[in-house]
Amino acid sequence: MPIAEKNRRAQVALEAFRRLAERWKLRIEDQEVLLATPRRTLYHWAERPESARPDRDKLERISYLLGILGGLAAVYGDNVRADEWLRRPNDAFGGQAPLERMLQGNVGDLAAVRAYVDRFAHVGW
Repeated sequence: MPIAEKNRRAQVALEAFRRLAERWKLRIEDQEVLLATPRRTLYHWAERPESARPDRDKLERISYLLGILGGLAAVYGDNVRADEWLRRPNDAFGGQAPLERMLQGNVGDLAAVRAYVDRFAHVGW
């Protein structure tokens, strides 16, 4: 894939993450953990999106988060209820809210929440 195309896709992914962070009302500290990215870099990307070059790990994390967002939209069809689900304790995550689980910082935690949401997006709660 040409570099220009890779850069464009990265910018689209970062813009999608910015909108997701706004919608979920994520603090900058949460964004740092979810993307495993220093605050300074997040601010730089926001100020100069054309110069952003997120690596494969960051793009994978964004992909999981967007998949969770899409799965919740499919299950709930209602942004308010979907967003509440993220903050509600869930036995599937040891009593933690899904967002708490994701804020452990491991990409595997994002994958676990994504798999859980995907399962129910296809078969229902």
